[in-house]
Amino acid sequence: MFDPTEVWPPIRLTLELAACSTALLLLVGTPIAWWLARSKARWKEAIAAVAALPLVLPPTVLGFYLLLALGPEGPGGWLASSYGSRSLAFSFQGIVMGSVIYSLPFVVQPIRNAFESFGERPLEAAATLGARPWDAFWTIAVPLARPGFITGAVLGFAHTIGEFGVVLMIGGNIPGETKVLSIAVYEYVETLQWGHAHLLSGGLLVFSFAVIFSTMVLQKRMQRAEA
Repeated sequence: MFDPTEVWPPIRLTLELAACSTALLLLVGTPIAWWLARSKARWKEAIAAVAALPLVLPPTVLGFYLLLALGPEGPGGWLASSYGSRSLAFSFQGIVMGSVIYSLPFVVQPIRNAFESFGERPLEAAATLGARPWDAFWTIAVPLARPGFITGAVLGFAHTIGEFGVVLMIGGNIPGETKVLSIAVYEYVETLQWGHAHLLSGGLLVFSFAVIFSTMVLQKRMQRAEA
């Protein structure tokens, strides 16, 4: 017998995780993307490669090292001890950190591409008019890079919704704390609860299609508006 109250907690937790992760991704990813787009350093592509590692690194490998980092003996343990906890692993805070690292390239790359697309001229024009670099960034660069910000936010949010391997490695399957949608689907399949698995999987399928379709339509509309 289907019980809606049983599937709501994973849905709510997943949305909370995606919202928190997306906000942090924009906060962390924007300065990284700006530096990669503007820096002349020879080793900047090495930094870009590090940021893009989650694209090719198996989630279990990334999850394993994150588990060590967030555990009692890692930096996460030292941070958790500051507020009386033992570890950031197997906690909501831990899966937020893991999600930010795992989805970072999906936010950094679109924003970097957007920053690079308008070149140097708008910022040079702003400088000749007396604009300080900080003012030029907010009034010129950010508005011009708006398509990249929107694409990055949408992709970061959607990618977090579908995470499985990394979240399972560092968060486990704790109801109300770390049991997100992807883990709930896996659990329902393992316990042969096909109805619940169909419901959540179908919802994720529709959501994924809607995200991709909406992003493509939005990008085309922005391109037409700028033309």
